[in-house]
Amino acid sequence: QVQLVESGGGLVQAGDSLRLSCVASGFTGRTFSTYAMGWFRQAPGKEREFVASIRWSDGSWTNYADSVKGRFAISRDNAKKTTTLQMDSLKPEDTAVYYCAAGDWPDSNPAIYDAWGQGTQVTVSS
Repeated sequence: QVQLVESGGGLVQAGDSLRLSCVASGFTGRTFSTYAMGWFRQAPGKEREFVASIRWSDGSWTNYADSVKGRFAISRDNAKKTTTLQMDSLKPEDTAVYYCAAGDWPDSNPAIYDAWGQGTQVTVSS
């Protein structure tokens, strides 16, 4: 079973940057490069929402929520089994627990994903 571990969250001020990482392990019969990866976030009292996704293999296709386009960038390093979310120009409304997920398709629907990390807290102060 795939295990995902996020890191890199923290408390920052508006306008600052953060870089989240997600390291994957536990693959059986399938390699990390064959998984689509996604980042989602959940703020208190709100549903989990899509942030960004990247397709399998070379990650040449990416998708972003409108709210983060131009500010966030998703990437992957298959050799390191890692997915990264670079977050720039952070806003207070970006405050949430951020989760990475692995699945068969780089979808914005969280139900598509099979494996989830435990989450990392991002707090942006104004």
